[in-house]
Amino acid sequence: MADESINKGRRRFLTASTAVIGAGGLALTALPFVKTWLPSARAEAIGAPVTVSIAKIEPGQKVQVGWNKQPIDIVNRTPEQLKWLAKQDPRLRDPASKEPQQPKYCQNPWRSIKREWLVFIDICTHLGCVPDYEGAVKPEPWDPEWKGGYYCPCHHSRYDMAARVYQGVPAPLNMVVMPYHYIDDTHIEIGVDPSADEIKQIIAANEKLAASLAKGAA
Repeated sequence: MADESINKGRRRFLTASTAVIGAGGLALTALPFVKTWLPSARAEAIGAPVTVSIAKIEPGQKVQVGWNKQPIDIVNRTPEQLKWLAKQDPRLRDPASKEPQQPKYCQNPWRSIKREWLVFIDICTHLGCVPDYEGAVKPEPWDPEWKGGYYCPCHHSRYDMAARVYQGVPAPLNMVVMPYHYIDDTHIEIGVDPSADEIKQIIAANEKLAASLAKGAA
């Protein structure tokens, strides 16, 4: 039965999908997928860099595309989802992302180049299932204090809205953030790092933002 569940989980990433938090942030609803967001079949097949438009992704919405035969999730995080990130640190296995599961330029509290936009490989670090996006901030059967994130139905691993793994679950590591960069404000290229100068700017900007947010929360 467990193997069957894992196989079903593995198959889920073959279908590109979107999800969005509904009114009041309480419901998740499937949305039609916009084909222009998808990379070409050839790019997916050879693992070449792919470009994705994020212009129509609404706050709370997730879009999944394929790259290098892996499911890549792009999430436009809401202010409510973001405000809980630091508050989840005591419950997480690697809150500071010390394990090398992301590029250096994404080793920050939100594990991304831009705070609102989460971009990562949606594969559980336990046995490779594809966790479900459960973005609503509300009690769930697997966690009465759920603040949005990813839940793996195969063996019940949980991740927060930065794809960081919780303590006490089978998954040993945060999910992977692959190389990516912004071509412009509305297009991401997956599979390519920013330039060296851009990396310095990204790290400096996020360090400044993290310090400002920490000061404001004190």
